[in-house]
Amino acid sequence: MRKYKRNNNVSGMEDSIEVILQDDENVLPTSRPHLVLSACTGTLLTGLYGVWSLFTMPGFRKVPSGLKVPYLPSNRDQTRNVMKLLEGRTGCLADLGSGDGRLVFAASSAGFKCTGFEINAILLAYARTKARWTRVPSSQANFVKKDFWKTDLSKYNNITAFLAPGAMEVLGDKLLKELPDGALVVSCRFHFPNWPHQSTVGSGLDQTWAYNITDVRKSGLRETEQDQTLQGDRTGSLTGLPTSGATFKKDRDVTGGGVQTLVLL
Repeated sequence: MRKYKRNNNVSGMEDSIEVILQDDENVLPTSRPHLVLSACTGTLLTGLYGVWSLFTMPGFRKVPSGLKVPYLPSNRDQTRNVMKLLEGRTGCLADLGSGDGRLVFAASSAGFKCTGFEINAILLAYARTKARWTRVPSSQANFVKKDFWKTDLSKYNNITAFLAPGAMEVLGDKLLKELPDGALVVSCRFHFPNWPHQSTVGSGLDQTWAYNITDVRKSGLRETEQDQTLQGDRTGSLTGLPTSGATFKKDRDVTGGGVQTLVLL
């Protein structure tokens, strides 16, 4: 009697295991078509990553890590906003990180003599090919493989940039040192910290700012003067005497020695 009952328990366990294995086969099928599909999907994703790397990575080793900016093309609204802020301007324009050249082509059609700085060889080749195909002369749209961080930009009175937040402060210092008075700087999506903008258009990811370099320099001088005044006030408060308008007058006493008297004007 006990033996019969034990055999029934073993038989029931085997049936349960068989049901579990059948369920696993339904959830995780191991048939060959699914293996082929998985392999194809992996190959496709690897190929897409390779193409993406070709466009974003070349030239990065030439740029400091904090200033690396991946390729991100401007859309129509962003390009349109940049051109709005350039209305009424003429002369030479430098596009910093020109990518596929779409902003350079838009500005050259408006009469600017443009130079696109790009270190990605693939994007540079594409932009040059498009310029030849559309018969845009190099005097209007010239694409150069140069690192704009290492290039003197003093001959350009118009600058356009679509970079990244981490690069804006460093770029601002460079432009303040090199650009001529009256130059206009147009930045898409990312603004210059502590720079007063002349005008802005768009909103969100399409917002674009225009900065007159002369106004930016004047603003910087005012801030420097305010800092110096504040520093002088702090020095005066430490000595207990005002420093503004104070002079030292040297008198002689009856013994012939020198005496210094502080005279407050």
